[in-house]
Amino acid sequence: MSMKHEYDVIVIGGGPAGMMAAGRASERGLRVLLLEKNPELGKKLSITGGGRCNITNAELDIHTFLKHYKESAQFLYSPFSQFGVSDTFDFFTSNGLPLVTQERKRAFPKTEKATDVTHVMVEYVRRAGVTVCINTPVLRLKIENGSVSGVVTNNGIYTARAYILASGGKSHPETGSTGEGIGWLNEIGHAVHSPNPDIVPIVVKDEWVRRLSGTTLTGAQLTCKNKFEKIKVTGNILCTHFGISGPTVLNSARKIKEMLSHGKVDAEIDLFPADDIGALRKRMQTHFELHANKTLKNALAELVSVHIAEAILEAIPHESHEKKTHSITRDDRHALVNRMKCLPITIVGTKGFEWAVVSDGGVDLSEIDTRTMQSKLHPNIYLVGDVLNVHRQSGGFSLQLCWTTGWVAGNSV
Repeated sequence: MSMKHEYDVIVIGGGPAGMMAAGRASERGLRVLLLEKNPELGKKLSITGGGRCNITNAELDIHTFLKHYKESAQFLYSPFSQFGVSDTFDFFTSNGLPLVTQERKRAFPKTEKATDVTHVMVEYVRRAGVTVCINTPVLRLKIENGSVSGVVTNNGIYTARAYILASGGKSHPETGSTGEGIGWLNEIGHAVHSPNPDIVPIVVKDEWVRRLSGTTLTGAQLTCKNKFEKIKVTGNILCTHFGISGPTVLNSARKIKEMLSHGKVDAEIDLFPADDIGALRKRMQTHFELHANKTLKNALAELVSVHIAEAILEAIPHESHEKKTHSITRDDRHALVNRMKCLPITIVGTKGFEWAVVSDGGVDLSEIDTRTMQSKLHPNIYLVGDVLNVHRQSGGFSLQLCWTTGWVAGNSV
């Protein structure tokens, strides 16, 4: 049995890009149907950013902002000129949710609750008059004469004059983001890059890292190298029960994964990148002189932290750990400094889609008219958000891509 419903626009996917597109199209007087497979809209949005929701990045210079999208930047100037960062601030503020800017220009709702962002978007969709069907997974697209003629769902067939595909990528599949939309687009002739976990934690096999689970190495430098290349990044590194995470690591994961594809990657962490080895030796000696009668492990813990000190102490024999600092040999002191400057780690891989902030992959932007987000292959379908192959960093750039492409599609359809 099939049912036919006539709408001007059908939006597939009730995430941030889909809700923005549906609300904007409906505001313009179009009859809009929003189809969502989950029992509620914005399921993944409600958990993003650890439940705090990094809505955007407060970099207002469009050229500087677009550099965070790497090779995709050349395609994105037009949509970001139509709806950019300042528009996002205005949108949420005018809808009763002011934003605050924190470290690295990351912008969050003032309440720091992702659920409040979802509430604003759901209310926006409701006030605009969008018809919403939840618990309605789309099974496939129907194509006739080069255009999409309908969507087949578990509840029947829905038809419209135009369609906006906002079904997302493959990160956090437990929220229903399983990437099937990218498969549909491949089936109808689009060039599709296979999805991969992109902004994702790193897995290491070193026991000292696991023992530091929950500890942040503040302002540390991570160096990774193989026989072809070398990268260095500096920032906060979070130790976990499986490896390392935090913005510095997440934003390097794509490159590290690429390096791993060529074989072994040697990696190390410098706890004091601002000090060269001579300056750190002098700093250590002064610290030990001030705490001459303390045990080595206690004195070292005051310089770094208890848990980090344990990892550093592995550089010298265990019997020296309980000695007074005035009894520590020059060789042992230098060995400790060397360890601080070069904590070795063994990278074995990256986590999967369930851990990814976003996944890369999707339709190549060369096949999209990014002035409107319209497919160049099928004129009545528009593509937004994570179905697009756009590499980006963490820090608000993923959600801004959703707000921008969703609004442009909704304004153009």
